[in-house]
Amino acid sequence: MAGRLARRQVDGLYTSDLLRASQTAAPIASTLGVEARPMKELREIFLGDWEGLHTDELGQRFPEAWDAWMREPSWDVVPRGEGASAFEQRVVSALDQLFEQHSHGDAIVVTHGGVIQIALHRVVGRPSYGLFPFRISNGSVSIVERRNGRLVIATVNDTSHLEGTPEE
Repeated sequence: MAGRLARRQVDGLYTSDLLRASQTAAPIASTLGVEARPMKELREIFLGDWEGLHTDELGQRFPEAWDAWMREPSWDVVPRGEGASAFEQRVVSALDQLFEQHSHGDAIVVTHGGVIQIALHRVVGRPSYGLFPFRISNGSVSIVERRNGRLVIATVNDTSHLEGTPEE
C-alpha cells in the first residue's frame, strides 16, 4: 500500500485508532512523510456481545438475534451493539469533517470495511442497516472524490497493488 501511494500528494492521513488500521497506516505515513492522525470515529462498528465471535458461535450463543440477522441483517439486532443509526451518524460526521478540512486537497483514510461501506452508501444515497453490498477486501483502495460539490465514487475495492505481475 505504501508503495502504491508513494507518489501521491496528500494533505492528511487519518486512521482508525484500532491497532490493525494503525499498523497499516504506519508505513504509508513514513513513505509520504506525514503524520497518521488516529480518529476513534473511524473505528469499525462495535458489535457488543458479538465482538470477536465467529458466525457458528453466534447461532449457538444468540439463537434469536442470529435468526433475526439471517432473516434481515441489521446492526440493530446485535445484543448491546452500537446499532445502525449510531454507527452511520458517527462515520458520516467524521467524513464530513474530513471533506471540510480537505476541500482543496487529498486525504487518505485507513479504516475498516464497515466504515468504507457507510462512505459508499452515503454517496449513493442509501442507508446501511447491516447488509453491505460492496466487497471490501483487506488492504484494498476505495476512492471517494468531491467533484463540483458532489461526492463521486471513483474506485471500489482495488487490490491491484496486492497482486503479482501477470504472466504473459
